[in-house]
Amino acid sequence: MISSTGNRKIKEIKELLAKPKARRESRCFVVEGPRMVSEIPGDRLEALYMSESFAKESGRTEYPDAEIVSDSVFNSISDTQTPQGILAVVRMQEEAGSIDADGAAPLCLFLENIQDPGNLGTILRTAECAGVSELVMSRGCTDIYSPKVIRSTMGAIFRVNFRIAQDLPETVREYSARGIRVYAAHLGGTKSCYDQVYTVPCGFIIGNEGNGLSEDAAASADELIRIPMEGKAESLNASVSAAVLLYEALRQRRG
Repeated sequence: MISSTGNRKIKEIKELLAKPKARRESRCFVVEGPRMVSEIPGDRLEALYMSESFAKESGRTEYPDAEIVSDSVFNSISDTQTPQGILAVVRMQEEAGSIDADGAAPLCLFLENIQDPGNLGTILRTAECAGVSELVMSRGCTDIYSPKVIRSTMGAIFRVNFRIAQDLPETVREYSARGIRVYAAHLGGTKSCYDQVYTVPCGFIIGNEGNGLSEDAAASADELIRIPMEGKAESLNASVSAAVLLYEALRQRRG
């Protein structure tokens, strides 16, 4: 049983939780809780740890290969206020390849500089539920493997194809050239998002929470669209905007 916070493995877990650089260099990240652990693809599990009390309660029958950690040490590496007793170190997925418009009509989502971890995690979860084929993020987005993002995905981190674009506007133009019609959610849009046809290969661009889309990103889209709103609010939350657009596409595709 690991009973010291000075243990090498414990130090490595803390590094993975706290530092994006450590995650990038090791190509690993941490997930916590029985539900998230149960969804890890078997070929990506690097190491599994459980607290002493969790091991006693579960009898270790479900996780025979887990390494036991004293409760006090486990609490020191938990990223939640109420530790759930089990966490894992997981290898990052290989980035998705680019989607073509052949075969079934793909549905893509492009994100520019999303900063809030809760927003990014929620968008990833929504993308899975709405049937997104691929999610493409700009380099300015918050780290998708940070603990807060991972928790917010509720397991979607293991199932959604995503990648980071070095130049998002250029990437959007490449997708458009391959027959994927790209719509940008933009305050300057004159057409309602409900007046478009999304049963064809298409995608949406969602911008930063505070500043919206950059001029270059907006210009890379085939069409600027607007989500109709009442009241005096100028815009919707980024994750809400993504949900509205993706679910309109899903409604049309299922209808």
